[in-house]
Amino acid sequence: MSFILKNVDTVESITREEFKKKYLNKRKPLIIKGLTKDWPAREKWTTDYFKEIAGDIEVKLVDNSKADPTKVINASIASMKFGEYLDLIKREPTELRIFFLNLFKHKPDLINDVKIPKDLMGGFIESMPAMFFGGSKAITFLHYDIDLPHLFHTHFGGRKHIILFDNKWKKRLYCLPNTTYALEDYDVANPDFEKFPALKGVEGYEVFLEHGDTLFMPTGMWHWMRYIDGSFSLTLRAWDRSLTRKMASVWSLFMHGAVDSAIKVVFKERYAKWREKKVFKIAEKELKKGKPSN
Repeated sequence: MSFILKNVDTVESITREEFKKKYLNKRKPLIIKGLTKDWPAREKWTTDYFKEIAGDIEVKLVDNSKADPTKVINASIASMKFGEYLDLIKREPTELRIFFLNLFKHKPDLINDVKIPKDLMGGFIESMPAMFFGGSKAITFLHYDIDLPHLFHTHFGGRKHIILFDNKWKKRLYCLPNTTYALEDYDVANPDFEKFPALKGVEGYEVFLEHGDTLFMPTGMWHWMRYIDGSFSLTLRAWDRSLTRKMASVWSLFMHGAVDSAIKVVFKERYAKWREKKVFKIAEKELKKGKPSN
C-alpha cells in the first residue's frame, strides 16, 4: 500500500522564464540534473575531503527515533567529531544523521565551490547554506520548513529517496497542531491505511536523487527523505517574492516555533497527548470532506 505518487519533472537545464512559468509560479517541484555541472563541489566534495578540512569539528547527531514531545524538534541525541561521523557513514549503515550543519561558518571558502542559481530566481539567503548528512538507514521525518522558503536541495556522494506532498494535503497527513511536521506513528514509505484512513488517496511525488542532482521544492512543500547510501546534501534557501508569503513566514516562525515551544515547556506530556488526539479528529474531518485543505 502506498500513496498516489507520480514522478517529478526532470530537466538537464532550464531558462529563467520557463522555470518561473512552469515551476516557481505554480509551486511545482523539479529535478535539475545539470545545475551543478560547473560547480567545483560536484567533483571536490567527498567525505574524505570534508574529513581533511573539518574533521575536528564537534557535530550534533539525531536519529530515527520519534521526537520527544517535551523537547525542541530535532534535539540532538549524541555528538562526535565530524571526521569520526564521516568514517561511520562510509563504513556501515547507521540511523545517525546531521541536521542543518552550516559548514560554511567553519570553512568560509567552501562557498567558492558552489554557484548560487541566481539566473533562475532571486531572494537567496546566502548567509544560511545548510548541509545534511546521513547514514544508509537514516530517515528525515515528514515535515515542511518552518520559515517557508523555496529550497534547492542538491545531493552528493550517493542516492536519496524522497517523497513530496503539496501543502494543501497537510491535514490529511496528520499534521500536528501548532507544528510543521506530521505525526510520526506511520511509515511514509508504506502507510497503514486502516490505522490512518485519511492517508488513503493522498497524492504526492516520488524522487530518487543521485550524485549532483538538484531538487527544487517550492515554499511549503512537505518532504520525507531516506538516505539509500551514506551521503550528504546541500540546501540553498530563497524567499518568495510575495509580501503575503513573507508575512506567512513570520507568522509560522512565531506560531510553530516560539508559541509551540512555550506550550511544550509549560504543559509537556499533557500537550503532547492533546495534540495526538486532536490530529486524528482534524484528519477525519478533512477526509469526510473528500478533498484536501486549501
